[in-house]
Amino acid sequence: MKQKKEFWKKERKNNTRSENTHKIKIIKGKIKAIRGHTAYFISDTDNTSVEIPARQLSTAMAGDKVEIKLFKKNKTGVHEGEVIKVLSRAKNYFVGTILVSDKGMIVIPDDRKIKISVKIAREKGGSLKNDDKVRIKITKWAAAPEYSEGEIVTVLGKKGDNSTEMNSIAIDKGFDIDFKEQVLQESRNIFEQNKQISQEEISKRKDLRNTLTFTIDPKTAKDFDDAISFKKLPNNNYEIGVHIADVSYYVTEKSELDKEAYERGCSVYLPDRTIPMLPFELSDNLCSLSEGDEKLAFSAIFEIDSKAKVLSKWFGKSVIKSAKRFTYENAQEILDSGNSSLSLRVERSNLGKSGVDSRLHGNDKPKYFEELDTLNKIAKLFRKEKFQKGAIDFEQEEVAFELDKDGKPIKIYKKQRLDTHKLVEEYMLLANKEVAEFVYKFEKKSGKLFPLPYRIHDFPDKDRIAELAVFVKALGHELVIGKTGNITGKDMQALFAQVEGKAEEALVKTAAIRSMSKAIYSTKNIGHFGLAFEYYAHFTSPIRRYPDLLVHRILQKILSKENIAEKNLAFYEKACSHSTDQEIKASEAERDGRKYKQIEYMLDKVGKIFDGLITGVTEWGIYAEDSETRAEGMIKLSTLSDDFYKLDAKTYSIIGEKTKKVYSLGQKIKIKLVSADLDKKQMDFEIVS
Repeated sequence: MKQKKEFWKKERKNNTRSENTHKIKIIKGKIKAIRGHTAYFISDTDNTSVEIPARQLSTAMAGDKVEIKLFKKNKTGVHEGEVIKVLSRAKNYFVGTILVSDKGMIVIPDDRKIKISVKIAREKGGSLKNDDKVRIKITKWAAAPEYSEGEIVTVLGKKGDNSTEMNSIAIDKGFDIDFKEQVLQESRNIFEQNKQISQEEISKRKDLRNTLTFTIDPKTAKDFDDAISFKKLPNNNYEIGVHIADVSYYVTEKSELDKEAYERGCSVYLPDRTIPMLPFELSDNLCSLSEGDEKLAFSAIFEIDSKAKVLSKWFGKSVIKSAKRFTYENAQEILDSGNSSLSLRVERSNLGKSGVDSRLHGNDKPKYFEELDTLNKIAKLFRKEKFQKGAIDFEQEEVAFELDKDGKPIKIYKKQRLDTHKLVEEYMLLANKEVAEFVYKFEKKSGKLFPLPYRIHDFPDKDRIAELAVFVKALGHELVIGKTGNITGKDMQALFAQVEGKAEEALVKTAAIRSMSKAIYSTKNIGHFGLAFEYYAHFTSPIRRYPDLLVHRILQKILSKENIAEKNLAFYEKACSHSTDQEIKASEAERDGRKYKQIEYMLDKVGKIFDGLITGVTEWGIYAEDSETRAEGMIKLSTLSDDFYKLDAKTYSIIGEKTKKVYSLGQKIKIKLVSADLDKKQMDFEIVS
């Protein structure tokens, strides 16, 4: 231990710049992220960006507010720094695994970016054993090699158990698995009081129970929070409605349910489960627009002509009755069979393979074909117009998992992207942007305060776009940048057209997404760059997103001619910031869940060879992913025994000194899996000649 202490003292001394060589500035700010061996800091005052080597972080972590020493720019023109004080912690609670050793009871954090080990007092550890997973609170922080101190908050289960592991991922990001008892009780009471919709409530609403309405959702969906209605009008235009579960009717302001929904911010979707924002009685029952049931909704209804021009709009509370629950797949089957004259002439059974009633009707088309076909044609026109205005298609292949009864992955497959997915997406986008525009213009015209949580997406940072241009050039493509350093959505479209269908397509799109500003919630509308919308907000998913619930409330206040007190502006701004943070944490949990299942799937495939793609190059190795499962791992440079390889950062390549053999970003290679480690959440590959 003494030798270790001396090593760390020497290491810190070696990496602390002499104050005599130049003036050192002390600044405050936030650790935005930690990637690999580097942390990224942003100043509170002037947005100065600083890179901090992991060894100079002390105990600081992503999200912490810190005070740093700011050093001169390094050879690459980047400021470097060293953390001298942690001002406030982003989190004090962590999930980890118990290790009982001669040093005592230690907790090893699940998140390997956390460079600390935590000691638990034996008398507080109880009967805990090796491989028990726990949630702990840090009571005393200490930099390596010292041990931090903590106490057990919750025992989660055994390491390796599927339910324990999935729940641990969500809990470590700050999401509670269970609801508080007072929240559950309030939910049960609301359910009991609202099993039947009263005639008095129906009389206050637009009655759409006799208008053809249906839902289109994934096969596994249990909550149906949006529905679409369709009616052909006498003037040959169409009345198309987007109907959203009226969550705000049940979840009232400042109720226990409202406080809980605010704290969670959103639902979390893991490979085998959903951690919902609202309890079952609401999410899967009262607020689910289930087939054949009368439900309360908040509706956006549009008159639209055959050229997809919106002629009029209406927003308000309604009561609806879904006539059909479609999956994306069986709605697509109706579209496909109705458009295939050959298939319609072939005798077949009453029920198609997906369970759709495919019996022919008077016009030789399946039931609901005309409605779905018209909706699809108009949706395609919306989509075309959107891209003409400069919207960017960031669509990427996603993987899904087939799990056995114990939650173990037995198959990883790429999700299909059907016309019916795009159909639903376009009508949800329509409702979202039209509601945002309505509120924005009403606020401006009335001069009253209606702080809508807009979904905004800023223009990309010029430096990041310049880096992206260099990156894609190394892959043999070109991103055109204007003289001012800016790009348009159409410039990005042109880049994506170059890589469409090529091996590096996913790589370029991922890099492009990372170069973009992040979409966030804000009461200050600046538009949405990625969608090319001047006004945009989230209206369509109040079951699973808190900002949507706020949008419903604000829209209803306008329709009811109520006002919002100016003193409440601070709440809406805080809610936007909190919801953005929670969304980021949920995305991280979902990504970690996918990665866990990918590695778990690969555990029994060590020694097998895969078709791979190089996704990253560094000084210490090559990152590559299996093309089928998109499971990513590392190829250590030390395993490339035929030469001594070095990184060429300008060309994003690893080059052999003698052979001049090159391994470049986006290159297809054969890879062999040599190890898969669930504890470290990593895999190692080797290149196969």
